[in-house]
Amino acid sequence: MPSDLICPICETVYEAGPNEPWRCTCGRALEFTDRPHPEGDPLPLHSLDTSDGLWTFFEFLPIEKHVTFHEGFTPLVDAPEWDAQFKLEYVFPTGSFKDRGATTTLSRAVELGVEKVIEDSSGNAGAAIATYAARAGLEADIYVPADVKQSKLMAIQRADARPVRIEGDRQDVTDACIDAVEGGARRTSERRSVGSPQQTGEGWYASHAWNPAFYAGTMTFAFEIAAQQGWTVPDAVVLPVGHGTLFLGAYRGFSLLNEADIVDGMPRLLGAQAAGYAPIVEERGGTTTDEDGNGTDMADGIKITEPARKSEILTAIEETGGDAIAVGSDSIESALDRLHRGGFYVEPTCAVAPAALEDYREADILADDATVVVPLTGSGLKTL
Repeated sequence: MPSDLICPICETVYEAGPNEPWRCTCGRALEFTDRPHPEGDPLPLHSLDTSDGLWTFFEFLPIEKHVTFHEGFTPLVDAPEWDAQFKLEYVFPTGSFKDRGATTTLSRAVELGVEKVIEDSSGNAGAAIATYAARAGLEADIYVPADVKQSKLMAIQRADARPVRIEGDRQDVTDACIDAVEGGARRTSERRSVGSPQQTGEGWYASHAWNPAFYAGTMTFAFEIAAQQGWTVPDAVVLPVGHGTLFLGAYRGFSLLNEADIVDGMPRLLGAQAAGYAPIVEERGGTTTDEDGNGTDMADGIKITEPARKSEILTAIEETGGDAIAVGSDSIESALDRLHRGGFYVEPTCAVAPAALEDYREADILADDATVVVPLTGSGLKTL
């Protein structure tokens, strides 16, 4: 049976089903009531059957496998010129790490008997949800900014999903999508934080920011790193933060590994935000603009001013001894050029975390001999 949902704050339980709420009536994001993990010692990587990709870790997942391209187990490669290891998350079927969440989210949709999904995205999550919806044989509406990159728009359209282009900023796109999910009711700013959460409108909200099924997929990022490092964890992981889907996935995954006594210790989770779009940095009292006091337009994938799970991101930083900084256009462009020259053909948003890695080292937040993993999150082919 599909897992029910629970609010971690008020502990209200919601029964699983195609009309299950997308958030609690108290305004908080929901979680699965089930929190499975295996018992006993894990197999070494060379003995694991990884042919099912991230679904190799099915014992950790509160979802049955229904929709998959056998995605996952992306390469973890040495990058000596960066004194780090890069995890190549841009080699997924749709060219970004968002496929981790798409396979679990669409599998959940199939479990529940959903007929149509709706998502809002700057591009990568939309392309992933559209592609996996096509694999599942489900309809999909993807709400995107009016100026979405053509390559990402085409990825959505070619999967036979319906892109809905919305004028305004990224939050306007989310608001329009939620209106559709809730049946088109006009929402005020107050209702964005507290109000009816029912999925009674045009489809099931397959949100990469709100839906717990998405985070069930992104937490496999941590499982793979641990397995690829002989069931140990690095000293730190530097990750981009918009809505924090990969950041929180890493936190959840490493937390579960510790609960299962598979690893001993948590890596420091170090966030990287784009200058001008850095609410986590602002909350922590840091500088949120670049050296000229401006924002950047280079990192469209993380231009988020209202993260759905902001308090969870802050908790993950606090509990792992982590941090968050904002990087500007000059640093991003420099890091992007350096990545390309090194053979890593990634999109600009992907360069935010490597740029932040350098800033963390210069600020002595990271020791020179610290073992560090940085995900490279999106393919440069999507910038064409």
